[in-house]
Amino acid sequence: MYNSFFQNYSKELISSLLLVILLIILRVIFSRIVRSFAKLTHRMEHRTNLVVKYIHILLGILAAIGIIIIWGVQAKDIFITVSSVATIVGVAMFAQWSILSNITSGVILFFSFPFKIGDVIQILDKDYPIIGEIEDIRAFHVSLKTKEGEIIIYPNNLLFQKGILICKTHF
Repeated sequence: MYNSFFQNYSKELISSLLLVILLIILRVIFSRIVRSFAKLTHRMEHRTNLVVKYIHILLGILAAIGIIIIWGVQAKDIFITVSSVATIVGVAMFAQWSILSNITSGVILFFSFPFKIGDVIQILDKDYPIIGEIEDIRAFHVSLKTKEGEIIIYPNNLLFQKGILICKTHF
């Protein structure tokens, strides 16, 4: 029984094995690229791990789609399944859009934004201006400490909606 299985599905098994090997290689390559970038730009390690985790999730999803295709699932069946899952996830994400926008903003902050932990920034908000030293930058928020010692948790997505002034002096 096992021999006939391996004979009948040898092409799929070999292709699946090659895809898993490719997934492992890509995970290592992308992890090294992100960690090299982080080291070069002096980014924080926990932020690096978050970005690496997001890339691994994306690669895992692509690999799962590849495995499904290798094993001969019809394209129309994949489309129906993906569209159904996307609809459910879309409704859930619409209800929680701020979570997704904060994660996306956190990744963008990791790769491109000009401030880092220890910088004093002023958030130019006419209703509630904030001046504080950046204590931590997480996937969802930035922690700021004011001169008075208050800790302010500021969502990442709002950092892109407000003007930011990086102050030359520290507290």
